[in-house]
Amino acid sequence: MSSPPSPSDLLGRVALLDREAFGSLYDQYAPLVFKLVLRMMRDRAEAEDLLQEVFLQVWRTATSYDSRRGHPSAWLITIARSRAIDRLRSAAYRRRRHETPDVEKVEGASDLRQEVLLRENAAAVRHAVASLPEEQRRAIELAYFDGLTQSEVAQKLREPLGTVKTRIRLGMLKLRGMLAQGPERLKE
Repeated sequence: MSSPPSPSDLLGRVALLDREAFGSLYDQYAPLVFKLVLRMMRDRAEAEDLLQEVFLQVWRTATSYDSRRGHPSAWLITIARSRAIDRLRSAAYRRRRHETPDVEKVEGASDLRQEVLLRENAAAVRHAVASLPEEQRRAIELAYFDGLTQSEVAQKLREPLGTVKTRIRLGMLKLRGMLAQGPERLKE
């Protein structure tokens, strides 16, 4: 019995227009990508539409994936983040273009810029988290994204509390190092 193809192998097959590999890749990563774009867009219909755009781009540009630059999940998250930011900026541009300027609206534009910046930073954090080793990533996601205590994380993962604390600490140190380089460096 052979092992299932790795995500990198699936992307290589998608680059050769293998529909079955594309379906497998979609099944494996659509939930992760959808969760990310839903958090950024805050609208289920927009997130579903954006999910389709992301995977359409994956289908069209799979040949540009370079496994030396990171895991396929990081590549997919980068595409999703960029698409979501483009969509948010485009929506903001359309709103500004059709509005007449007044003091209240100018303040709103500043709030929108702040919101986009916050979302970019949040996306950078999620991208950095996705690049962590699996054990550290899972513990951090449960603690910070799902709001579990370290004891609850240990129970859910069936790991000793000390192990979970160490994984979270090491993961946070790695994240601090990655994020200190600036969000734009995480795209590389």
